Amino acid sequence: MRIGFISTRLSGTDGVSLEVEKWATVLQRMGHEVFYCAGELSGYASAGTCIPKLHFSHESIWRLTRHAFSSGNGAGESVDVEDLVDQIYEEADNLRAPLRAFIRSNRLDLIIVQNALTIPMNLPLGVCLTGLIAELGIPTIAHHHDFFWERERYQTNRLLKLLDTTFPAQLPSIRHVTINSIAQRRLKVRRGIDSIVIPNVHDFATPPPGIDEFNRDVRAALGLGTRDFFVLQPTRVIRRKGIEMSLELVARMDNGNARIFITHSANDEGQEYWQWLQREARLMGVRLHLVDDIFRTRRSNNGRKIYSLWDAYPHADLVTYPSTYEGFGNALLEAIYFQRPIVVNRYPVFVADIEPLGFEFITLDGYVSDAAIRRASEWLANPQETARIARRNYAIAREFFSLEVLENKLRVLLAEFS
Repeated sequence: MRIGFISTRLSGTDGVSLEVEKWATVLQRMGHEVFYCAGELSGYASAGTCIPKLHFSHESIWRLTRHAFSSGNGAGESVDVEDLVDQIYEEADNLRAPLRAFIRSNRLDLIIVQNALTIPMNLPLGVCLTGLIAELGIPTIAHHHDFFWERERYQTNRLLKLLDTTFPAQLPSIRHVTINSIAQRRLKVRRGIDSIVIPNVHDFATPPPGIDEFNRDVRAALGLGTRDFFVLQPTRVIRRKGIEMSLELVARMDNGNARIFITHSANDEGQEYWQWLQREARLMGVRLHLVDDIFRTRRSNNGRKIYSLWDAYPHADLVTYPSTYEGFGNALLEAIYFQRPIVVNRYPVFVADIEPLGFEFITLDGYVSDAAIRRASEWLANPQETARIARRNYAIAREFFSLEVLENKLRVLLAEFS
């Protein structure tokens, strides 16, 4: 089959972009051809079709989003809802021709819409795709990573009717995929839509890369001495990542050499949370560093060395993942893959779909307990036991979250279109 991925962006280290690469790898391994279309493309998707207005940060798209999910336009002027809907449909009409051209010029047999019919970061794109799928009757997989009702910033909105008919759309040619059982149940209850669960996955059949000539100097690049303790926080700096729990953990572990390094951007939801974290770190006496300038999706060395995120994991003494909410948890799978000791907050999807499988982590329940501190100290003082636990976690993840699991699920899903 000739299969096209459509999303707002396919670039960087966000969960959607990472998961699309895994899906594409498996689909190509199965003999299919894949094509990409988004508002921003790089890496594996760089040769795809770029339509700038598909990106949620495009000025005209962001303006509509801001009006739809706020009480005004930011300048004290109210926005007429009917006029707003007209503007959304007008922009949707502008997207129809280039999207139709992408489908027809590549002679696509099936499209996979990645989160663009799920979360309303680009309202015109969702409206356009709904109409275009209905018009063409093209077989479609709608891969849902996070619904609008799961995000606080979309709870107050002016367009509930539009959201409830488009995000996601319910059409005969669409099959729906959710990434966890909670989302599957809520989609059924809220919209009456059936879906199958395909969790985030990782290539556990391939052993993790270790320390090599390129990444041997990561600790030195971070300014770490031989006695320093490297705590890796491999997430963006946004409030739901719960990074304040990482601060408290390090502050209470009584390890004066511990330093926390955050590898992803602090710009996705503004700087306020990052500034607060910096103040808290100073008060706690915790050394906190944002190092998104030297970690990217892939390595490069054009006058300045840029490491991939995977170059950080082999050097980390501890990985912290204290998120209060995740659609699934790509960074958690990566930490398991690199067999690191892991601190994880028991966010809802973790409790429902991951914890019951038998993993061993240092767990938090929304706060840093004395028991978590004791367990972290015990693990780190006993590297042989920690290594045993990490190997067992790896084996469990390989059984339930591998590319082979994804391939089996995709075979079943694609068979529905034959």
